[in-house]
Amino acid sequence: GKNARRTKPTLKVYTMEELAENTKKLNEEYNMSNDSNLKYLYDLDKDAPEMKFMKAGQSKRIYGELLKVVDASDVILEILDSRDPAGTTCQYVETFIEKNCPHKHIVYVLNKCDLVPTWVTAAWIKHLSKKYPTIAFHASVTNPYGKPALFNLLRQFDALHKDKKNISIGFIGYPNVGKSSVINSLKKQKCCKAAPIPGETKVWQYVTLTKRIYLIDCPGVVYETGQTEMERVLKGVVRAEKIEDPLEFIDGILQKANPKFLTEIYKVEKWTSKEDFVSQCSVNYGKLLKGGEPDLKAMAKMLLMDWQRAKIPYFTSPPKELNNENETSLVTFITKNIPGVFSKLTTAFIHPKLSTAVCEKT
Repeated sequence: GKNARRTKPTLKVYTMEELAENTKKLNEEYNMSNDSNLKYLYDLDKDAPEMKFMKAGQSKRIYGELLKVVDASDVILEILDSRDPAGTTCQYVETFIEKNCPHKHIVYVLNKCDLVPTWVTAAWIKHLSKKYPTIAFHASVTNPYGKPALFNLLRQFDALHKDKKNISIGFIGYPNVGKSSVINSLKKQKCCKAAPIPGETKVWQYVTLTKRIYLIDCPGVVYETGQTEMERVLKGVVRAEKIEDPLEFIDGILQKANPKFLTEIYKVEKWTSKEDFVSQCSVNYGKLLKGGEPDLKAMAKMLLMDWQRAKIPYFTSPPKELNNENETSLVTFITKNIPGVFSKLTTAFIHPKLSTAVCEKT
């Protein structure tokens, strides 16, 4: 009728025989490559785009801060994490400096050496000193390690630049390696804001060490070199509290950490998977949901925070090198026979590229 709301359907066929023939024809003409629905499902199977927090230390603003520090510095101190020196090395920055400003000096500082055995630090110093001067350091305002060696090295660089009114020392490196903490140790006071989380330093800042030596703190920089999300999280580049699915990264902790230490810290004897380990830890720490269900997400975040704050001990083994039987390694001799003077002789590992004056003073 006139007020009817039901519309008349449009039928392409009127009999069952016509429907069967039409269906058979469509089936024969079907081409899978032209199916838009399959393309949509394929796009869903692809890896999801990285979250914004996974790009920490890679923004244009951070790169701009780094270039300002490199341009204003006469000496570049590259701070490395003693637990993973090779993984926290800024290869891109080193190549940039060697290519565009080869007159600038680069020095490695192995920070957090108190978190690894002495032989690991000594082996990494021996390996890295072949490229640049390397110094072991433990950042602490009250009880630092390696401070006299680093201070003397800075004075030697000051002597090399007597023609200048003053010299600037730039601190670069990955987030959460301890750049600001090293500056605080040299100043014996908390002049730079430091925290056990990455990204605390937002902009570069000048700090006066002596009348002629100025220190420049730089935000942590991470260059995109094909690193996976797992590597970024375990290096401490990403803040643990911002990770949406922290359970995915527990496998990396279980692979790198010694099971003996995990048992001592979290009181978990045996586990079959990462879910089982996190579940037992949740029960031990009281991280439970309604009904007594373990809160896996909260506990996984807690594990990642413990990892980034060095509560879980681990270190990367130094590269194995062939030892010359006729020559005794200076590092081995110092660590085994006279460990008490190890900090005083750290500056003995000076790279031959430095001038003769520095080597003679050392």
